[in-house]
Amino acid sequence: MSRDSNVHRLNGGSAAAQEVHGEFVTLRLCGQTLGIPVMAVHDVLAAQKITPIPLAPYAVAGVLNLRGRIVTAIDLRARLGLPPRGEGDACMSIVVEHKGEPYSLLIDSVGEVLTLTAGQYERNPVTLDTHWQLVSNGIYRLDGELLVVVDVERLLDIGLTAVA
Repeated sequence: MSRDSNVHRLNGGSAAAQEVHGEFVTLRLCGQTLGIPVMAVHDVLAAQKITPIPLAPYAVAGVLNLRGRIVTAIDLRARLGLPPRGEGDACMSIVVEHKGEPYSLLIDSVGEVLTLTAGQYERNPVTLDTHWQLVSNGIYRLDGELLVVVDVERLLDIGLTAVA
């Protein structure tokens, strides 16, 4: 399979618009498709045993052990002000690094790796929910849906905003 087979192109776009803009690991959270830059992703994990931490910030689900290393687990639903995951609902995680420390981002599911073009990229629309705007670098228009690009640094700045 060629690298271009994953490129989503706009009809009639210019050559500049067709240039590769970024590669993203896609994930689903409450029905929304998100993208994290491929280079930011260290691991993709199935459901893990998470040990809760008393008095942790609202979005910290706890910690998990990843090959002998303690990793802080962040519940993206809590972080983004979304409804909690139901009992028995599937859960996966993507491990990223922030300021030299590993973090496990709890998500609903992982999709595929997409190579996207500059012609599909747009700044955050003004109608995008405030929680999402605080952690997004923009969006890509895909076939029938939007992919919200996650800024891992801002996402993991847990003190940035509080959810009531």
